[in-house]
Amino acid sequence: MTLAANEGLADTSNLLIYSAMAVYTLAFLAYITEWVFGSRSKVARTAAALSEDEKGAAAGDVPAQRGVAVTVRKGGSSAVLERPTVVTRSATPGRDDVPDGPGAAGGDEQGDAYGRIAISLTVLAFGLHLAGVLARAVAVERAPWANMYEFSTAFSLVVVGAFLGFLLAGKNVRWLGLPLVTTVLLDLGLAVTVLYNDSTQLVPALDSYWLWIHVSLAIVCGGLFYLGAVATVLFLLRDRYEARLAAVGDGEDGRRPGAFATSVLERLPASATLDKFAYRINAAVFPFWTFTIVAGAIWAETAWGRYWGWDPKEVWSFITWTAYACYLHARSTAGWRGRKAAYLAIAAFLCFLFNYYGVNLFVTSKHSYSGT
Repeated sequence: MTLAANEGLADTSNLLIYSAMAVYTLAFLAYITEWVFGSRSKVARTAAALSEDEKGAAAGDVPAQRGVAVTVRKGGSSAVLERPTVVTRSATPGRDDVPDGPGAAGGDEQGDAYGRIAISLTVLAFGLHLAGVLARAVAVERAPWANMYEFSTAFSLVVVGAFLGFLLAGKNVRWLGLPLVTTVLLDLGLAVTVLYNDSTQLVPALDSYWLWIHVSLAIVCGGLFYLGAVATVLFLLRDRYEARLAAVGDGEDGRRPGAFATSVLERLPASATLDKFAYRINAAVFPFWTFTIVAGAIWAETAWGRYWGWDPKEVWSFITWTAYACYLHARSTAGWRGRKAAYLAIAAFLCFLFNYYGVNLFVTSKHSYSGT
């Protein structure tokens, strides 16, 4: 095994990655605290009030119609009390619209303060993370993504960077913080334990400027596909929640979601917003993923004398491309919306994950050198 060209910088890089993990852990705790205080927020109190209204309506004490103004007269004067209106918005056709939830804190000032602390810690962790990846690049004197350890650290860096970039652009994506930091910690934990590799030697096929182009594109595309996948999973949860609310509101057989589900899911963006967010990311990234495959084919011709040889990595890259193409085609031509399209998007991202972990760890191919 050939050690890093600059062992001191390599050790510094490792220390920076561990430091980033420690700060990400603090950010994770801050996000958890934000959601806990959010459960005591206006959203939760409104949900409880609505539940009491419905109980009273069943007993004949108050009108059962939600969203109807109730006039109270006493001593010759009157006051109009507006009942809270609960309507839903979903990518599923035929359902009314509701505004997006107020975000992770749900309008609670203390929860929002913890949210700001969580973002600040995420920024600090990102800075340490970035420094660790750059130090690795200087230590090994090449692109810092030539094996699975380096790919994983760079991948999670792109994920966090994209999240912070959306926030900087004024997008309300703080709801991504908790699942994002959780998975980044898992990814880095796997990288520093199971996948760690301190080798600096490159096989001849990797010793090319295409390492900067092809692999970096794959990392960026994967990180953005991940954000789309998280939004898609949250869409499925929110869409089911809205469907249950609609069933209860329409008098159909149905059970109102519990207080915990209400306090969490009511703060997320509406299902239609989550669906649109995931679709826009996947649609924007897809052309770059296409170019990633083309770049890989050009590199393969330079390294192995053929553009395409049905190597397992090539096959699963193409399967991933096909899955995302089916998802985008179904939405644009077949008019698929909602859950059916979401299942396709999740299947496509699972193909990407298998292309990375499954092929590299369990399949023998020309790309085996990218393993641990």
